Amino acid sequence: MYKVVEERFRKALRHHIHDRYKTDVPIVTERPPKLSMGEAASPVCFELAKRMKKAPRALAQEIANSLKPIKGIARVEVAGGGYLNAFFDRGEFFRAAIAETGDEAAAVAEPVAPKGDAVKTIVEHTSINPNKAAHIGHLRNAVLGDTFARVLRHAGRRVEVQNYIDNTGVQVADVVLGFLHLEKTSVAEVAALAAAPKFDYLCWDLYARVTLFLAEDKSRLELRNQTLKDIEEGHGDAAAMAEVVSTAINHCHLRTLDRLGIDYDLLTQESDILRLKFWDAAFAMLKQRGAVELATSGKNAGCWIMQLQAERAATAAGEAGAEGAEAPVEENPEEADAKVIVRSTGTVTYVGKDIALHLWKFGLLERDFHYRHFHKHPDGHEAWVTSSESDDPGAPHFGQAQELFNVIDSRQAYPQKVVVAALRALGYKDEADHLKHFAYNVVALTPRCAIEMGYEIPEEDAKRPYIEVSGRKGQGVKADDLLDQMEASALKEVETRQPEASEPERRAIAHAVAIGALRYFLLRFTRSTVIAFDFEDALSFEGETGPYVQYAVVRVNGILRKGAEMDPALAIEDATNMAKLRSGEIDAGKFLGAPADDDIWDLVVLAASLDARLEVTLTSLEPNFLTRFAFDLAQMFNVFYHKHHILKEKDAEKRAFLLRVTALVREQLVTTLGLLGIVAPEKM
Repeated sequence: MYKVVEERFRKALRHHIHDRYKTDVPIVTERPPKLSMGEAASPVCFELAKRMKKAPRALAQEIANSLKPIKGIARVEVAGGGYLNAFFDRGEFFRAAIAETGDEAAAVAEPVAPKGDAVKTIVEHTSINPNKAAHIGHLRNAVLGDTFARVLRHAGRRVEVQNYIDNTGVQVADVVLGFLHLEKTSVAEVAALAAAPKFDYLCWDLYARVTLFLAEDKSRLELRNQTLKDIEEGHGDAAAMAEVVSTAINHCHLRTLDRLGIDYDLLTQESDILRLKFWDAAFAMLKQRGAVELATSGKNAGCWIMQLQAERAATAAGEAGAEGAEAPVEENPEEADAKVIVRSTGTVTYVGKDIALHLWKFGLLERDFHYRHFHKHPDGHEAWVTSSESDDPGAPHFGQAQELFNVIDSRQAYPQKVVVAALRALGYKDEADHLKHFAYNVVALTPRCAIEMGYEIPEEDAKRPYIEVSGRKGQGVKADDLLDQMEASALKEVETRQPEASEPERRAIAHAVAIGALRYFLLRFTRSTVIAFDFEDALSFEGETGPYVQYAVVRVNGILRKGAEMDPALAIEDATNMAKLRSGEIDAGKFLGAPADDDIWDLVVLAASLDARLEVTLTSLEPNFLTRFAFDLAQMFNVFYHKHHILKEKDAEKRAFLLRVTALVREQLVTTLGLLGIVAPEKM
């Protein structure tokens, strides 16, 4: 609701300035630091003053005196050197805010149904290599992607969630190499192992062993290259084993992520990009447009490479020897590797296959996958997987998006730029502009957490702020181990607080608390921050944590439940008065007077500001704006709860008003937690 009134203020200023001063200036607003200064302020007169050659405060006074009435705004005043401050009509604002919700908020926020012409958006996230168990770093990717997909759906987008499966890459090849050459295992024997529990754990250990095996003798890298080539070309036992390993590991990953409430629409397999000749079509397009070139010298001799536009210009200037031309900048080795599209061996790199995939996502390749059933999530939602063969009955249509968000860690920034450069080189400027890299930094562990998880660390590292992990070295915290540990810790707390609850009920509460704690912890930092995970911090019921916000909802539920269970006559009276508040028959403004009731008004404004926080979340691509909103609202409600004795209020109309404020807070907390993928249990 806040965004609606704020936009009315901006629109009124925009039109008034255009009509009165015959000019257009950018209109921005901000929240004043104190309630006594209103609910929205604009510094527009400072910019307008430069054009009109007048003092900002004089212009602000002119505008404040001549501005027409604005719906939902009681008055506009001049502040400071020329700010225009808007004071909302408190009673009208409250009535409009509660009109958007029911008298009692639903337990789970319902997603907004997209309109037929809604923007089709693909969010690709998780993308764990299917060669070992998922670890905590993968969970940050999955939770960020899942949360952003929820926010986009809430904003009315048609969202398709994809999970890219690199089932022909080096990591899978290493595990296959391990089974074939270290373990001497047949395809049938690997299939039997894959059907047993913890296959992803077995592959985790084998992957680390292969890393050591290859490091001991560099000549063994040729064995890896041959295995990789056989897998890509679909030859022999290596290809058959890669299919068994990747399929089994994918199921393991999805079961792990089901615990976090994360769903997918489609798993896109790299092998199908090759088998269906997606890359061949993309490669032909790139060569035709001159977007790639065959390197004839240097470390990339024999490779097809792509240079970014700026690099091409720098290279051309250097070759021309123009006076004053800058010397070519030395390449970052990782960036040099990233722009290799086809290796000298003829195998396609990850970036090359990614270019083909993005052409398909935007509907630019004139080819499509086949689709098969793959996994049913606990909520009944079905995840499909691409196929190079026939479709299963009822297969949906995927792709054809107008915008893409790729949730990939910040270390992959350059390869993402190469994909964008490929789209531009092919003439798809609009699509390139709508491909966004949703980057994030790594997850590490505090030394204390690493020790709790049984992770051996050198004594000198125990004093560091965080301990980095490495799946290739077999060092890290597996996601399922982490979730098990968090649920066990939460269960101990629940057993202390809820001894009368049944065991299934306690376990359900513990699961909700553990998942809420983990998701909130992974989301509350900006994406560029390195997270140092710690059990004690994440599971705390105090401070900025998931359990703290969940407990605020439990408290709200208790108040509303007790209110409904009071004397039937009082319950009827409260329901009647709440309906009158909604219709305006009872003016809520009399309970929101300044300054006596500023604390309640502050709570109402914050609760009704979710729309503004969602807008900031979408424009900044920062879900931590939502976690902070949830915490601030929970914290402010707790102050309100201790100050106002809601159910003991003698004035019937005010009691109904306080109950309606409580219900508004509940609605916004439940909606926000739902967007964060967090459930608030009935008890904690």
